[in-house]
Amino acid sequence: MHNRFALLSLMLLSVSALFSSALDAAPSAPNIVLIFVDDMGYGDLACYGNTKNKTPHLDRLAAEGQRWTSFYSSGSTCVPSRKGLMSGRHPVFIPRQANGLKDDRSALMPAMLKRQGYATAILGKWHLAGYPKDFTVDPMHPLECGFDYHYGTPGSNDVPPPPGKKQTREVFDNCDKFSFPVPLIRGREVVEFPVNQELLTRRYTEEAVKWIEQQKDNRFFLYLAHNMPHAPIFASPEFQNRSAGGRFGDVVEEIDWSVGQVVETVRRLGIEKETLIVFTSDNGPWSCFGPHGGTAGPLRGEKATTWEGGQRVPTIFYWPGTIKPATIDGIGANLDLYATFASLTGGSEPSDKPGYISTDLSPTLLEGKPSARQTWAYHQNAFRSGRYKIHVASSLPTDPVTRRRRPITTYDTPLLFDLNADLGEQDDIAEQHPEVVARLVNEMKAFHGK
Repeated sequence: MHNRFALLSLMLLSVSALFSSALDAAPSAPNIVLIFVDDMGYGDLACYGNTKNKTPHLDRLAAEGQRWTSFYSSGSTCVPSRKGLMSGRHPVFIPRQANGLKDDRSALMPAMLKRQGYATAILGKWHLAGYPKDFTVDPMHPLECGFDYHYGTPGSNDVPPPPGKKQTREVFDNCDKFSFPVPLIRGREVVEFPVNQELLTRRYTEEAVKWIEQQKDNRFFLYLAHNMPHAPIFASPEFQNRSAGGRFGDVVEEIDWSVGQVVETVRRLGIEKETLIVFTSDNGPWSCFGPHGGTAGPLRGEKATTWEGGQRVPTIFYWPGTIKPATIDGIGANLDLYATFASLTGGSEPSDKPGYISTDLSPTLLEGKPSARQTWAYHQNAFRSGRYKIHVASSLPTDPVTRRRRPITTYDTPLLFDLNADLGEQDDIAEQHPEVVARLVNEMKAFHGK
């Protein structure tokens, strides 16, 4: 009898240990802080090779978390990127009008997380709905799309332009912090017009710290969407004329400080191990505007192009105790954050929506498995499958004098690049590998339903 009891006890202990191990392997739903910056290039952070901009806080997150080297924005400009991010859908399948997601507001990321019991806030730039005449009553206002709290600007900090002018290099060279008539809005109330652009990053940071402190006992989703470093660029007085990277470096270093403030806050509140922090950019740098834009580093192209510099962006995932330090070379995209957050929180995915291609990256984050994403479509001009990328057409950067988009070049035979061997897209190898070109053309057509 004694032996049977001992055996039964041992079995119960084993089952208990297995159950406990399973619980440890599946972390509870985290708080989520998504830091989304505007027009930061692949080469603007020290942890991505920049030698002038000092970014110690982001460097630490990259060293202690996962730094992704092939992570893409959904679009090469502001609105498509944000549409993809918030919906999990590729922007080529979303109506282009300003309110193209109006009928799908309940399927957007903040609404999905709100249904899981999350407190939700957006601080910063929205730009999911163009520039309505009265943003405070617009049906695509963040408070209509799943956010509990809102503080920021309707769109980019260069819209509208100064009266009688366009957003050109000359205007950026000569403007001051009040030149652009951009409103700062809390909820549905305009609190400053025009906003002092030197204070945007600091104000969002202070608001983020305050809001996290208020929500420390709740599960929360904070979307911290900085206006910077989108031209015109401004840093607060404490950060001006400090960086070896010039004025743009000042702005980047203030953003790094902001990240440090957020991390310090969750540490101080004892919720660091319960909080996933994601840092990424909405598209590549606006390098054509010289000192008002950043750098894509080793990549070709910039914002508004489908070269790698237009959409491959710095991206870091940090969740201490859960995400192990690693550099991830597999493909990911900002629209994949939808499925990833849904997986981590138990939320549902809008798989019935056209173009919903969000891929769950959590097996890579939690277990170090290879990314499940193998392809990426750069609008309708280029397509990547594994190591290879084709261009059926390409565009030049924005003209800094007129601010007009330059014409698109279409290729009779698509260009082909091996991104593993030729990150800068300099050596067209289509002639040597016609079978690879044919395969990618077919994959691209299938993606677009042609």
